[in-house]
Amino acid sequence: MSSKWKEEQHPTFINFISSFLRANSLRLNFVSIAPDLIFNCGGVSVAFVFLTSCDSNFSLVFERVQKLKGQFAHLYVVVTVPSEEQNDCFVRCLLKSKLELGKPPFVAAEDLQMGFEKIVKIALACGACKQLDVLSKLTVEREQAVQVMDVFVRVVSSIPGIDSHDAHALNQVIGSIEAIARASKEYIVENTDISSEKADSIVRFFRDPDFYMTSKFGERKQFQNKLL
Repeated sequence: MSSKWKEEQHPTFINFISSFLRANSLRLNFVSIAPDLIFNCGGVSVAFVFLTSCDSNFSLVFERVQKLKGQFAHLYVVVTVPSEEQNDCFVRCLLKSKLELGKPPFVAAEDLQMGFEKIVKIALACGACKQLDVLSKLTVEREQAVQVMDVFVRVVSSIPGIDSHDAHALNQVIGSIEAIARASKEYIVENTDISSEKADSIVRFFRDPDFYMTSKFGERKQFQNKLL
């Protein structure tokens, strides 16, 4: 909360804010900031301009909002308008201003308490959306990792005598196919549970063209025999 904004409010309202934040497991700090309020929820910062009186000079308010709009990606303006006449007056002033409608969003409230409750709900909603976005990205990354691993296992298990268990062991200890191609027989045997014979097949597969072609020819021969 802005220290300057706090000094402009009645102490009972500040006490209400403090109690309301505690009830929602949020902490209140007084700092020197440009907006009236900033919430950090779910890894996102949400800034607010909170007009608690309709006696404000709206032209100055709109100029301030215009500056803040360029500084904060998530900015909201909450306005307390107790009567319909005050609401209409504010809307007319807003339409005459140079602000683009909806950027930032303006939110009306009938009283101070309702206005602050709306602020907290907006901040928590922004945080929840951010967390959902992060979870969605993590899900996509996990799916991509599974697909990459599936391709890795299929490639490595195409080596004669190597099964999926061996492929996973090589991935955990050595890593990429390029690293496996560079690994020595001794290193593979010492650092995995792969037998000496299988390690020899792996090394020869990547380094001996004759062995590679022979194994492929043998696979084609077996496939042809199955067809016959």
